[in-house]
Amino acid sequence: MANNPFRRDDDRSPILIVGLGRFGSSVARSLVAMGQEVLAVDTDPVLVQRYADELTHVVQADVTDHEALDQLGIRDFDKAVVGISVNVEASVLATIALSEAGVQDIWVKAGSIDHGKILERIGAHHIVYPERSMGEQVAHMIVGGMSQYLEFDDDFAIARTMAPPEQWDKTFTETGVRARFGVTIVGVKRIGQDFIYAVPETLVKAHDELVVSGPTKKVEDYCALAKPKLRRPQA
Repeated sequence: MANNPFRRDDDRSPILIVGLGRFGSSVARSLVAMGQEVLAVDTDPVLVQRYADELTHVVQADVTDHEALDQLGIRDFDKAVVGISVNVEASVLATIALSEAGVQDIWVKAGSIDHGKILERIGAHHIVYPERSMGEQVAHMIVGGMSQYLEFDDDFAIARTMAPPEQWDKTFTETGVRARFGVTIVGVKRIGQDFIYAVPETLVKAHDELVVSGPTKKVEDYCALAKPKLRRPQA
């Protein structure tokens, strides 16, 4: 087996990206922007050429070929992302190769629930459903008056929302947010100022953004307070 020229022995060892479609390339570009080194692999020479100058290392190889991936030194990588979902067979074969190589942290994009179940059984550690997750977030943002939303499996959510008008120029003690709504205000972001962690004495101003956490339904109800009331035109 060839030695991996990208091997590092520190906490910022390179991450392997298999597949440079929209998902894989987006993850790779974001990692590079964060100062993380990546090795991206794709079978398509056009995609390899497109990202050659943008990503740290880009290699053309058959991602379904165990031997080809082994020659890239995949056994030396601790983390890998498989961004293939349309071609289920390629996604499965690449995931098997990474799992058999002993990669400790494998993230794989799935195109469906059934696809995800297969990936879990063959060794993927994290299954990602980008369209499904984004769809759920956008739906909550449309209905709930929030700009960002993150829901966990145990009926817990965190959201970013504008401060409700009824709470402007009042402290959290005065508005009794936790007692009235059952949520916790984690912090406040004011225009032109740094994020601050919320305390009972924090004064809320117009146009402040709040980070809210708590049970999913209660977070949604609280964030809905900031949503402007739409008036129907008079008949």
